[in-house]
Amino acid sequence: MESATVDVFDINCPSRAVMEHLSSRWGVLIQIMLLREGTMRFSELRRAIGGVSEKMLAQTLQTLERDGIVDRFVHPVIPPHVDYSLTELGEQAARAVNTLFDLIAGRWTDFEQAQDAYDKRKGEK
Repeated sequence: MESATVDVFDINCPSRAVMEHLSSRWGVLIQIMLLREGTMRFSELRRAIGGVSEKMLAQTLQTLERDGIVDRFVHPVIPPHVDYSLTELGEQAARAVNTLFDLIAGRWTDFEQAQDAYDKRKGEK
């Protein structure tokens, strides 16, 4: 396959979809908060992520698997036992997103002050 120019601002560029998958609420929680810690089963992920439906979790995991972020391993047992883990690419993406989380955590008071100042200017508080 020929390498194309990557432009996440172009609605037709496939890289835009990958960016959306990686930065989605569920995608971030799966890759950053949970699978960075190690391999997990579907049921463990479901219990750990408050508010995610089983359907949404399954769809998100399939999308991240297709993008090369998540590995899915089905054990040949009954009932099925499926493990999910990050690929090397997923670990790299998780580190990048984690940098943003670290910024937010480390500068949280600055974000709060900016929001308060904005709200006061706009008369919202």
